[in-house]
Amino acid sequence: LVDRAGIGNLRIIQHDAVEVLDAMIAPASLAGVHIFFPDPWPKKRHHKRRLVQPPLVERIASRLAPGGYLHLATDVEDYAEQMRDVVSASGCFAELAAAEFAAHPARPTTKFESRGVRLGHSIHDLVFRRVGVASV
Repeated sequence: LVDRAGIGNLRIIQHDAVEVLDAMIAPASLAGVHIFFPDPWPKKRHHKRRLVQPPLVERIASRLAPGGYLHLATDVEDYAEQMRDVVSASGCFAELAAAEFAAHPARPTTKFESRGVRLGHSIHDLVFRRVGVASV
């Protein structure tokens, strides 16, 4: 589909995200980062394993160009709240839909989202714009 649409500025990499950010992405070179439906690790004792944590957010911020965006989506409300807290605490981002979760923006529907909807979960999209200076 990418080839047929003539999109030349898109790369798809199936690899560990942290390693890709560290070794393959130049600082301030990305227009946006999407993290859709990461594993919520629902048990409290496993929350430390959740993907969206301060070190990853700092790495992402360092790779985003000024004004770049970070789009997160989950069907787990407490994870959405944690993601909002972690990204906001970084000082590198401003939330684009302040005071409430962003309206469902145009994006592909994942199998995890479909499952969440089938189970009656609300979908939470959070969209942030890079504003600060990252140290990583």
